[in-house]
Amino acid sequence: MIKKGKVTKKDNVVNFPTKINDLDKEIEAVIFAAAEPLDVDTIESKISKKANVAKSLEKLQQEYSSRGINLVCIKNKWSFRTSPKLSTLMTQEKTVEKKLSRAAIETLAIIVYHQPVTRAEIEEIRGVAFGTNTLEILMELDWVKPGGRKDVPGKPIQYLTTDGFLSHFNLQKLSDLPTVDELGAAGLIDSSSVDNAIFGTSKFFKEKQDEKKEDIYSNIDEMLNSTLDEEEKDS
Repeated sequence: MIKKGKVTKKDNVVNFPTKINDLDKEIEAVIFAAAEPLDVDTIESKISKKANVAKSLEKLQQEYSSRGINLVCIKNKWSFRTSPKLSTLMTQEKTVEKKLSRAAIETLAIIVYHQPVTRAEIEEIRGVAFGTNTLEILMELDWVKPGGRKDVPGKPIQYLTTDGFLSHFNLQKLSDLPTVDELGAAGLIDSSSVDNAIFGTSKFFKEKQDEKKEDIYSNIDEMLNSTLDEEEKDS
């Protein structure tokens, strides 16, 4: 037999139908409209009459426990949150493009042309100290990495570019980067007042030097061949 006002399940467990009174509705509305979680005292100050707010909160929490939105209490403050079971539906992935700061661009350029280079050397070239996160940003992008320590007092960390840097900028090797003459021709720098030596040391400079050696060897081969041809003609 089913009595009016309550429901009996097959397992004989009796559940009384939930009824939200006006006070519960006020508390519900106050929490819903709040921009941040609220404690009990704050909730009490916003409702129309004094009441057992803590008891109403427990009642509402139970009411919302099986819904898409739950009433949760974190560090004695109450707020509505999406049910953890449905959190995947609320997830949205979005790619946001951010421009590098001027400090990051200048730091990258210095590392590219002076690598391996220490933080102190970068600051000396720039003429100004930079934030601690500048190098971290470049390393997070996989454009820069630590490259051992310099053999000087203090053993500072040296930085150099990665294969990821070459891949991102579509470079086969560091020597494909524009030289000081090319930058001057493009009007990007005043090449008359810039020493070629500062545009490339270590690996970059070595690649340029290797290219020069190859040119010298090819010229020698041409000279030898032409000399042998002349000797054959004379004989």
